[in-house]
Amino acid sequence: MKNSDVQFITRMENFAFKEVVEEESVYLKPTERNLAILASLIACQGIDVFKMMLEKALDEGLDPVMVKEMVYQSVDYVGMGKMWDFLKVVNDVLETKNLSLDAGEETTTMENRLEKGVEAQMIIFGDTMKEAWKNSTVNRWLAQNCFGDYYTRTGLSLAQREMITFCFLMALGGCEPQLDAHIQGNINLGNDPDFLVRVVHQCLPYIGYPRSLNALNAIKKIQ
Repeated sequence: MKNSDVQFITRMENFAFKEVVEEESVYLKPTERNLAILASLIACQGIDVFKMMLEKALDEGLDPVMVKEMVYQSVDYVGMGKMWDFLKVVNDVLETKNLSLDAGEETTTMENRLEKGVEAQMIIFGDTMKEAWKNSTVNRWLAQNCFGDYYTRTGLSLAQREMITFCFLMALGGCEPQLDAHIQGNINLGNDPDFLVRVVHQCLPYIGYPRSLNALNAIKKIQ
């Protein structure tokens, strides 16, 4: 493609890989930038670009354990149907680079995953989550599966997990109520509005302007 689309590729690469990355006002450290971009690419189903960016991120030193944990967590936000091929890509790339396929470790049991999931929800969203799991079957599953099975795993901090969740929801589009909630969750964990604005800008080349502008407006509304 590069030989037939030289002008387009030149401008695209200059914007995504130089202008955005080097813009001081929206700078992100490589770990956060790469995790955010990879998470957003899962949500918008950009599998070929995901593979390219994964290889680049690993070359820059991104921990493979973080990558595996990010992909695992995506199952609760984009669904198994959308995340499965990305897990296969990650494993293939890690094998090619002779890197470990290890992920983090679970810290809950089938018996305490609901309790531990509720604890994680309360840390992120506050005490109002203590009884929220009782409201419906979906809310119970959300507590025990999404938060109890995944947020409690090692390999990523809670703040990092909330950041990638923000990226999943931003890139999916049409999830504004959930996006609003997780913006507040990010802020509660120390990912302040300025940080989230930086995340949006770093993901913009991969998800486009409409969803980026929607996310920026949502951040502004929560501030």
